[in-house]
Amino acid sequence: MSYKRLIPCIFIAGGKAVKWFNDKSVLQDDVIALDDPTVVSEDVIALAKEYSDNGADELLVFDLSSTDQDHDESIELMKKINRVIRIPMVAGGNVKRQEDVKKILYTGAKRAMLNFSKPDSQKLIESVAKRFGKEKIAVSLNDFDALFKQQHLIQTYSSQIVFMHRLDLNSVVNITDIPCVVVTDTLEKEELFKILECPGVKGLSGMYVSQREINCADFKEECSQKGIRMTSFESLMDFSEFKLNSDGLLPVVTQHYKTSEVLMVAYMNQEAFEKTVKTGRMTYFSRSRQSLWTKGETSGHFQYVKSLTIDCDKDTLLAKVDQVGAACHTGNPTCFFQPIVGDQYEEINTQQVFESVYHTIMDRKEYPKEGSYTNYLFEKGIDKILKKVGEEAAEIIIAAKNPNPEELKYEMCDFLYHMMVLMAERGITCDDIMEEMAKR
Repeated sequence: MSYKRLIPCIFIAGGKAVKWFNDKSVLQDDVIALDDPTVVSEDVIALAKEYSDNGADELLVFDLSSTDQDHDESIELMKKINRVIRIPMVAGGNVKRQEDVKKILYTGAKRAMLNFSKPDSQKLIESVAKRFGKEKIAVSLNDFDALFKQQHLIQTYSSQIVFMHRLDLNSVVNITDIPCVVVTDTLEKEELFKILECPGVKGLSGMYVSQREINCADFKEECSQKGIRMTSFESLMDFSEFKLNSDGLLPVVTQHYKTSEVLMVAYMNQEAFEKTVKTGRMTYFSRSRQSLWTKGETSGHFQYVKSLTIDCDKDTLLAKVDQVGAACHTGNPTCFFQPIVGDQYEEINTQQVFESVYHTIMDRKEYPKEGSYTNYLFEKGIDKILKKVGEEAAEIIIAAKNPNPEELKYEMCDFLYHMMVLMAERGITCDDIMEEMAKR
């Protein structure tokens, strides 16, 4: 039995998130009717982050634009969406040519979606799949006939099907083994359970899942009670298997999942542990208050769980998290910021060197410093920066002919510095590069 996913959808029209693909009305946040599950925010970025923070597993984004200009504006919104969410994004809409697919994938989308109700998409799918890989391509379908008629193309050149209506899903699995997502306007839970129970369905999307007030953890729990296995954290060990301290608590060492920096040490009781696993947000037990506390509940500095690992003695938990803001209540990134004993040494975290240099470059851009070479490049503009990137690339080629690697090392550093100046000029971060590299 495969795990199922909850996948909210955002329909973009005119730079706003509208109710549905055939209903482009928008309501302001201050007049939202709480009993209307289709009401969404005018702030597309905030809405996407809200879905991500509330436990969604994936995000569908549809561009409903009809012009190239509006399409490019939607592409920019997709880029911004991808930077604030912690879940994969599948995006499509107004795709007419190979370049449109490239633009969508360059936003950071996991897949670009082709609308197979349009003949142009049917003609396009083979070329884009061969260029970007079929794992990067999804198709959206409005009816069963399209799947039947285009079965070969879909099977050969795509890795995900998005059904825009509920179909005869039991028949779908007889035609294709490609995982599908169902976008439905039904709000009836029993109908939703039936959809999720279908073997070929990997995810549920549509009006119910996209309600802003939905609690994803609670709905997943309801699904689990129906025997539907949802994508969520599941502990491989029971809390009773851990060795607790004299207070009946389990010490927890919390690290940043990217840098491995130790952020804090706290404690869990069974209730805190189970809530952490259920919600995906770190929840601890306060010894001073004798109560549970979810990190970030008051400050907004949540810790999103990436992994929980028990040590060899089963008496200490290691939590790797995605930390929002500062971990320490003092405002410091980590609670461990006060040196008390130490020898003189140069502390270099090689994994953070690039980011440190990039931050310095960004600081120069925002706060110019007289005599700074970095500021000189920014002042001269994009053409000068590109000229230097090209020159340094050529220097690498020349240095590579020298058997002594020292010169090559030096030239590579020069190139990387100028590349980061270019990144800063174009608004690309180190995380953007690393995330894209991780997909290769």
